[in-house]
Amino acid sequence: MPASPSSSAQAAREALAVRLIHLRKDAGLTGKELSDRCGWHPAKTTRIQKGEVAPSDTDIRAWCHTCEAEDQAEDLIATARAVDSMYMEWRRIHQNGMRKEQENLYALYEQTAVTRVYVSNVVPGFFQTPAYATALMSRITDFQGSPNDVAHAVAARVARSRFLYEGNRRFVVVMEECVLRYRLGDATTMAGQLQHLLSVLPLPSVSLGVIPFTAERIIWPLEAFYLHDGVRNVIETLTAEINIVQPRELADYGRAFTELSKMAVYGDGARALINAAISDLNQ
Repeated sequence: MPASPSSSAQAAREALAVRLIHLRKDAGLTGKELSDRCGWHPAKTTRIQKGEVAPSDTDIRAWCHTCEAEDQAEDLIATARAVDSMYMEWRRIHQNGMRKEQENLYALYEQTAVTRVYVSNVVPGFFQTPAYATALMSRITDFQGSPNDVAHAVAARVARSRFLYEGNRRFVVVMEECVLRYRLGDATTMAGQLQHLLSVLPLPSVSLGVIPFTAERIIWPLEAFYLHDGVRNVIETLTAEINIVQPRELADYGRAFTELSKMAVYGDGARALINAAISDLNQ
């Protein structure tokens, strides 16, 4: 069973805390002594050492200076920033709109040779039509209350589809049948999106499987996840983007993807489910 999506971030935060504790102990300081010299309340030191809060760059520099370990400050700051990027709330990511994040994802896909994706909620971004992406991102913007730059964000998202046709990249996608049925946008939008799935189905870069409603479950439905070359897993929850890099958790998600793939139908089977969803749009 895959671990909690946020456990990688917490494990990394705790590992950083252990390094800071070792610095304090090597300097022969108690938590209170370090707090006094840094000029903050002892409770702050306790929370940092328990991994409950992430120290700022200033906090780390003060800690290292107090422990006479200035040479380790920059490495610890880089580590803390990496931990911070593991679990990022959407409101923070989208504080200036959605376009920047879509551009960042473009760069990630540009560097990825094999993308394995499981979705149980929406069509993956690189398969989305402009109309479908607009409907989805408009709803996200409204829900989060972020600045509306949907038109620019959609353009950046749809640009990812070029990777389906260029280079030697592979996109191995497994989706639940419900993804074909959830109506994001009107019937015309959904019909266009489903027709587009039919058009990408034969591409040599694409493997698209659909798990039918009637499939006997080996693995229960999971949150959507995106595995990039097996070294990074991106999970999108309601409130945050979670980046998993811990090998044990990557292995768990890789195993889950393999099991989910066994329940899917491909080729003519997937095409039949998509066509059935199109036919039912006008009923």
